Amino acid sequence: MKNFYFLIILLVSENLFAQFGSIKGKVTDNSNLPLLGANIIIEGTLIGVATDENGFFNIPKIKNGNYFLTASIVGFTKFKSEQIFVNNNTFEINIKLTPTSYQFDQLIISANKFGQDLREISSSSYILDSKIFAEKNYQKVDDAFRYVPGITMTQDQISIRGSSGYSRGAGTRVLVAIDGIPVYTPDTGEIIWELIPVNEIERIEILKGSSSSLYGSSAIGGIINIITNKISTNPLTLIKLEGGIYSSPSHDEWKWTNKTLSFNRQSISHSRSIGNLNLSASLSRFEDLSYRKNDDQIRYSAFLKADYNFSENTSLSFWGTGYTREKSTFIYWKDLQNALVPADADLGQAVNSDRTIVGLKFNHIYDENLSISFVPSAYISFWKDQSESSNKSSSQLYRNELRINYKFSDAINLVSGVEHQYNKVGSTIFGNRTSNSFGIFFQLDFKLFERLNLSTGLRYDNSKLENLENENSLSPKLGLNYKIDDNTFVRASFGKGFRTPSLAEAFTSTTTSSVTVKPNPNLNSETSLSFETGINTNIFDPINLDLAIFNNEYYEMIEPSFDSFGDIIFKNLTRARIQGFEIVSSTKLFSENLSLKFGYNYLWAIDIENNEFLKYRPKNSIIGGIDFKKDFFESGIDFRYLSRVEKIDNEFVDLGLAPDGDKRVEIFVIDARVGVNLFQINLPGRIFFSISNLLNYNYVELIGNLAPVRNFSLSTEIIF
Repeated sequence: MKNFYFLIILLVSENLFAQFGSIKGKVTDNSNLPLLGANIIIEGTLIGVATDENGFFNIPKIKNGNYFLTASIVGFTKFKSEQIFVNNNTFEINIKLTPTSYQFDQLIISANKFGQDLREISSSSYILDSKIFAEKNYQKVDDAFRYVPGITMTQDQISIRGSSGYSRGAGTRVLVAIDGIPVYTPDTGEIIWELIPVNEIERIEILKGSSSSLYGSSAIGGIINIITNKISTNPLTLIKLEGGIYSSPSHDEWKWTNKTLSFNRQSISHSRSIGNLNLSASLSRFEDLSYRKNDDQIRYSAFLKADYNFSENTSLSFWGTGYTREKSTFIYWKDLQNALVPADADLGQAVNSDRTIVGLKFNHIYDENLSISFVPSAYISFWKDQSESSNKSSSQLYRNELRINYKFSDAINLVSGVEHQYNKVGSTIFGNRTSNSFGIFFQLDFKLFERLNLSTGLRYDNSKLENLENENSLSPKLGLNYKIDDNTFVRASFGKGFRTPSLAEAFTSTTTSSVTVKPNPNLNSETSLSFETGINTNIFDPINLDLAIFNNEYYEMIEPSFDSFGDIIFKNLTRARIQGFEIVSSTKLFSENLSLKFGYNYLWAIDIENNEFLKYRPKNSIIGGIDFKKDFFESGIDFRYLSRVEKIDNEFVDLGLAPDGDKRVEIFVIDARVGVNLFQINLPGRIFFSISNLLNYNYVELIGNLAPVRNFSLSTEIIF
């Protein structure tokens, strides 16, 4: 820690001798009327201000260098300046914004492997802005998904529109990628959220519904593509310090220590250019004493990103992220009277893990119509626990993708490519296993009559899991989007999805905390047919409303279940149907000072063969949020509601593995925050105070696991 703080002092001292300039100007509309509240941002940084009542702005203390400036406000087209050169001077600029009828015209989604306007795609989508991670003190990226309509988190397992229940870390039906590269583990096939550095996120794109036609297996329920920050061409350093404490539990019998339980995080990141080489790196340390006994952890993380431009048409990009962590073991509570204490068998146990993933992208633009990308990546994972079985696993995943983008005209775009993936695992749980998969795909998007966008795609996959038989799959997709007028778009899509079982689902053989899991090498791939239709409209500008109806049919769905001996085994259990509808609305009022959002999702998730509800899927979920900002002051409240889940794994209760595990309620959580954006008063930083679970409401997402009690946190960001 001493070295960490010494590094901070050294960087701050260096900054004292830097040379500075400033940028100031005025923002007006077409009639030269000043625009109040326009957001002025230096691209590639978090530095920005808002215009005053006369449309003026001033950004002082900018290091000498070259910059691009963006200006945006609801109802106007986003502006990007030419390159601005600051050299101990004050650069002045007048910006004129053009009115637009729709506030989201500038949002581009790239999860379809090429840039598209958000409203012109054929399936439901949602974008999370990086601001939420600066303001809400989230420790992990998945904390933000609990406030996205249609997404449910069961502890760390994600589900989009009921695609998943809870499979104890084995497999995922939502493909999560960083800059387009999937990041599920080589052995268990799960998402390790701690690997994703929250300070390096520019935005998160979410596509709902099956996307196997482009991404293959694991995208059966949807895609989450995490876009990392662009590297600043000028030296830029961000330091973020955060600390917090947990409230006492609401029942005295749950209090297991008299100590104040706390958490803290320190991170530092720096980016700059050296000739044609652009570099960005960050280090962070996180320590959590936890509100639960034997649930503490300490984690050290690193992230590195680099871009090198060989020429105007040829570039190479690299990113890598990794961590080393020691985390104590808390699987289920001892019983309801000891809800924050684990079973006696888990006391004193921990899991050590080291995980790293790196990705490259070599991109060459032949001409304005044709570009080719080669994208290799590697995921290296190791972990071991201290259970009675002394489980450990060492695994590697190597993936290569060759992607071709060809633009026939402004109206026709083709994305095509091939992908190969190889997994190798050596484990006391899964044995020594390998798997191979190969895929070839294309997607053709074309615009007809300036109003109709058609999208059609097809992917062929061949996969082989260890010594099991080859499996082949064809995944077609058809979608359309019709622009009724400037304010209203309708869409529809149909697609087939598939998912091959992970090595963990097929070959796990272990006993942990008195729970035995058996292998099932006879597992087959599961498939789905998905359909949705929706409409996006501005009913009362600037209120935006999105409605969607969806129906997903699952065949041979893989679910964990108990056999006659009381052991867990993964089986092709279910012919399932998941139907529902979704309402999402947002608006910004009073010159963007007040923002409101609302989302409702209704789910009817049925096991058709057994005529019962699927496990861990709430029928009703609601999210809402209010944000207010004025000058340098910002505040907000978020709430979420999930109805009590219909069905859980009651066997854990009946067999005595999780006493009182059937105790569950509906979920109702309120979070609140308040802070100051010091950029507004010419200081390079932000300070935010946040309260999570304001009402200290007691609930579970997974049986025998009480969700976090109320906690308070304070974060400080300094940028220079």
